[in-house]
Amino acid sequence: MAIGFQHTLQQQLHELVVRAARPFVSWTESLEGVDPVSFFMQGPSCGFRERFFWSDRSDGTILVGLGSVHAIETGEKDGRFREVDARRRQWASQIERHGDTDAPPLLFGGFSFDPHRTPTDVWRGFSAGKLIAPAVLLSMRNGQAKLTVTLPAGGGGREIEQVGRLLGRIAAPPLPAPLPALVAAREADSGRWMEAVRQAIASIRAGALDKVVLARARQLTFAGTIDAGSVLARLREQQPFAYLFAFEQDGRCLIGASPEQLVQKEGETCRSICLAGSARRGATVEEDERLGAWLLSDRKNRQEHQFVVRMISRLFAEVCEAVEMPDGPQLLKLPHIQHLCTPVVGRGCREPSVLRLVERMHPTPALGGTPRERAMETIRALEPLERGWYAAPIGWVDAYGDGEWAVAIRSALLAGSQAFLFAGCGIVADSDPQSEYEETNVKMAPMLSALGVMHHD
Repeated sequence: MAIGFQHTLQQQLHELVVRAARPFVSWTESLEGVDPVSFFMQGPSCGFRERFFWSDRSDGTILVGLGSVHAIETGEKDGRFREVDARRRQWASQIERHGDTDAPPLLFGGFSFDPHRTPTDVWRGFSAGKLIAPAVLLSMRNGQAKLTVTLPAGGGGREIEQVGRLLGRIAAPPLPAPLPALVAAREADSGRWMEAVRQAIASIRAGALDKVVLARARQLTFAGTIDAGSVLARLREQQPFAYLFAFEQDGRCLIGASPEQLVQKEGETCRSICLAGSARRGATVEEDERLGAWLLSDRKNRQEHQFVVRMISRLFAEVCEAVEMPDGPQLLKLPHIQHLCTPVVGRGCREPSVLRLVERMHPTPALGGTPRERAMETIRALEPLERGWYAAPIGWVDAYGDGEWAVAIRSALLAGSQAFLFAGCGIVADSDPQSEYEETNVKMAPMLSALGVMHHD
């Protein structure tokens, strides 16, 4: 980037901050020739302690946030979505916008899976709900890139210096750092997890509930610090049709490649992807087609999928004028796994904010089970881990209430030289504990590969 533009923008930001009539000032400018993953990598060297990355499945929308000028955080258990949304509206009204005002300010963040579970130290800093307004936002929509800088009125000197440092380095993107070698791997007793599955199956067959999702974790220790940017670069190469996400604060990063959209809201249109039921990919075209045909016809997987379809279509019908969906599921084929998939579109949505839709939908039967409350009680009783933000909503919302949220699965929490990997599967009456355990291994494969670790069942 030209040095003249860099100094001009810094001077303009300084003048805007001094003259601001509202608590925050934002400036948006078009930008060219920037790679979003390289932009993400520049964060720590420019002094930014928070980073966020988001890319939808088509790369139509890519968002990268560095730093935080405002945070909305709550420990509220039952009213967390409404509290965060109310504070989001208040924040949006406090911004004085300059430059290209067609790009509204954004907040990034996520929520915990179950706020009623006691948080563990593994998830330190990942509260029941947290959104941050980035100091610097790179937004790319359909190939058009824009840079938005947001600063506090009357201050922002440190942030302006960081922005200048960042602009000066965009022309020389860093190379991904080599990933350290794996030195140890540990997981909770697999026998204990399969016993939990057996107990869940017994409860389902006794009529206590229809489905429950149980998850397990693995802890990997490496020879050095894991660089989130390097892992993200590998995910972009290896998982081209997934939602890529990363949320980093104080050196701890939740990162993943999720196949599952929770909900998107754009004006009065909302969308969701029903995703449940899975099989591995075949080693040959013939085997892959055979596994796909089996998945489409398998009673256990079709039942698991239908629970999700019924819930999401019913919810959309409650808040939309019309609901559109195909007659049956399709196959979504990803590098390591294939899923039953049914897209749902709602027209004439009456909810004013995507966060209100997230509140209604989380957790879907694909991540919790059904009936919802009975499934959550079963998870609390049987699951041998605290999920934190795993399998929970992660995404973004803009000043108008529009946004998109995915489910934080196929993910890992990076903390220094350690990585915590998570995977779960839906348990129904016909489930087999050993098969479910093997399914979780398949679901951990994307993150193992991104971390440079060969996958062994």
